[in-house]
Amino acid sequence: MEIIDGKLPKDFAKEFNSKEEFHSYFEDLYKQGIQQLLQGELDVHLGYAKHTKEGHNTGNSRNGFFSKTIKSETFGDLVLNIPRDRNGEFEPQIIPKGETMSHKIEDAILGMYSRGMTRSDIVEQVKSVYGISVSESTISSISDKILIDVEEWTKRILEPQYLVVWMDAVHLKVRTDGKYINNAMHVVIGLRADGLKEVLGMWLNKTESASFWMTVLSDLKARGVEDILIAYTDNLTGFTKAIKGVFPETITQLCIVHQIRNSSKFVVYKDRQQFCHDMKEIYTAINEEVAVDALNALKNKWGEKYKYAIDSWENNWENLMPFLAYPTALRKIMYTTNTIENLNRGIRKYTKTKVQFPDEKSVKKSVYLAIKNSEKAWVKPICGWGLIMNQFLVIFGERCNIKH
Repeated sequence: MEIIDGKLPKDFAKEFNSKEEFHSYFEDLYKQGIQQLLQGELDVHLGYAKHTKEGHNTGNSRNGFFSKTIKSETFGDLVLNIPRDRNGEFEPQIIPKGETMSHKIEDAILGMYSRGMTRSDIVEQVKSVYGISVSESTISSISDKILIDVEEWTKRILEPQYLVVWMDAVHLKVRTDGKYINNAMHVVIGLRADGLKEVLGMWLNKTESASFWMTVLSDLKARGVEDILIAYTDNLTGFTKAIKGVFPETITQLCIVHQIRNSSKFVVYKDRQQFCHDMKEIYTAINEEVAVDALNALKNKWGEKYKYAIDSWENNWENLMPFLAYPTALRKIMYTTNTIENLNRGIRKYTKTKVQFPDEKSVKKSVYLAIKNSEKAWVKPICGWGLIMNQFLVIFGERCNIKH
C-alpha cells in the first residue's frame, strides 16, 4: 500500500473483508511502530545502530527481547517485544518499566474514581469502553497513586494571610478496629488577598475538641499562615478557645444560618413561621444595639414557651454578632454558608456511592479528588470582590495584605 501526500488510497478499505480485519491491520501497524521506536531508543542508549561496526568493543550490546502486555485505549491488550541490553541499563521511555497501562486509561480510571464510581463499576466501564480487563486490585493500585499528591497537597506552603476562613465537616463512616465508626472530615477554605478561594487542607477526626483544633491551626501556622482576619464556623467544639491561642487577633463568627436552624428545631411546626419572622429581626438589624432589642422582644414573646431556642442566641451572642459591625457586602460573605456548603455538596456527591470506607486512606483519596473537582470552578474572585476588597481595607487598615 502506497501513501501519497499523507493520504490513503481511495480503494484502501476494499482490501479488508470485515471490520475485524481492518482493526487487526492497524493493530499490527501500531505494534510495529511502537517496536521501531523502542529500537530507536535502544540505538540512542547504546550509541550505535544495529549491525554497525561502531558497536564493536563498546562494552554493551543488544540482548534480545522480552514480552510485555500493555493495556492501550485503542487496541486493548497488546503483547509487545521490548528490547533489552546486555548490561541491563536500558530504560525505555515510550513504555516505561513497571507501567502496563496507558496514561489515558489511568486518567480515565481516576476520573471515574473521583466521581464516586465503585471499583466494580469502573472495571465494567473500562471493559465496555476500552475492551480491556482490569481487576479491582488494579483500580485500587492506580488510585493509590493519588496519595502522593495528597501528601504534597496537605504539606504545601500557604499564603501568609487569609481574609476569611470557613470551617465545616462532612461525616463519613470509616472502618476502625473492625467496626464502622462515624468520622468527621474537617475542611478549611480560605479567601486570599486576591479574592480567590482555596481549600487549605482536610483533617479526619472522630471528635472535636480544643486540642484537635489546636492541631489544625498549628498546622496552618507551620505551613506559613501568619494571620486570619475572620474565622467562620458552625459553633465547632473547642474552636474559639483554640484559635485565640494560635491567632489571637482573629475575629470568630458563628454561622447565622446554622443558628437559625438550631433555634427553629425547638419550635413546634404551627409556631415556626411566626417565630422565624420575629427572629429575623435579630440578624437583619442595622447594628448590635438594635439586634439586642430584637432579641429581648423575641424573649418576651416566646421565652416561656421556647426557652432553649432563646438560650441558644444568648449563650452564643458574643460570637454571633461580630458581622453586624460591618457593611452589607462584607456581612453577606460572613453569614451565608454558600462557600462551604457548595464544597460539602461536592464531597457528598463523590462519596455517596461509598456508604462505608475500609480505611482512612480511601477516605482521603475520595475527598481530595472531590475537592480538586470543586476547585476547578474557583478561577475568578468572589462575587462583588471590588467592593468587598475596599471594605476590608477600610476596616482592617495596614493589617490587611491586599495589594491596591
